[in-house]
Amino acid sequence: MCKKMLTFSYDDGIYQDERLVEIFNKYGMKATFNLNTGIQSPESNFEIEGIKIARMEQEGLAKLYEGHEIALHGLTHASPSGIKPEDYSQEYLQDARNIEKLYGKYPVGMAYAYGDVPDPVVSYLKDIGIRYGRTVESTHGFALPQDPMRLNATCHHNDDKLFELAEQFLAAKPDEPMLFYVWGHSYEFDVNNNWERIEELCKMLGGRDDIFYGTNAQCLGYI
Repeated sequence: MCKKMLTFSYDDGIYQDERLVEIFNKYGMKATFNLNTGIQSPESNFEIEGIKIARMEQEGLAKLYEGHEIALHGLTHASPSGIKPEDYSQEYLQDARNIEKLYGKYPVGMAYAYGDVPDPVVSYLKDIGIRYGRTVESTHGFALPQDPMRLNATCHHNDDKLFELAEQFLAAKPDEPMLFYVWGHSYEFDVNNNWERIEELCKMLGGRDDIFYGTNAQCLGYI
């Protein structure tokens, strides 16, 4: 595997993922999509600055996300700190089992809803076979995570340093593995009217022999 690895992580299974997946596939990118299987329907919707945001129906998502990774985001997107321990299995194990049934593979990763990472939830997730969990913090670096269950990304796609970091990543000639990890929500491209941002990034980073394009699990070595 190449020393340089690139991966993306996007949450909620919303309709804007259709456009995002098209862009990723166009440039050979791989991503992880974190789904809430208990509320995966258009009835689960909200609005930001006049932009309607709705989750997609489950039917057809396996085909849409083919070639990418499906990971947990909690059955109902509940804040982890607000869940009682006796309800962990409903929120997390049920979500994992649903993903296995719908997408054909038991998940190894997750993204914490609201970036909330309480220790008891981390411990429970490890017990049910989850190997990594993404936060909403940024490192602005490329080191592999020391604690994969509290995985901080390199940056969000709206980070002011995104393209500066991309330039650093392209120029690097590492002796040790390095990971450029970008996360977000695809609806943010509509809210901020900046779809060109992700297309420019993928075009900039795509088609390189010295970069491994993988899902979160692939880049972390869990597949």
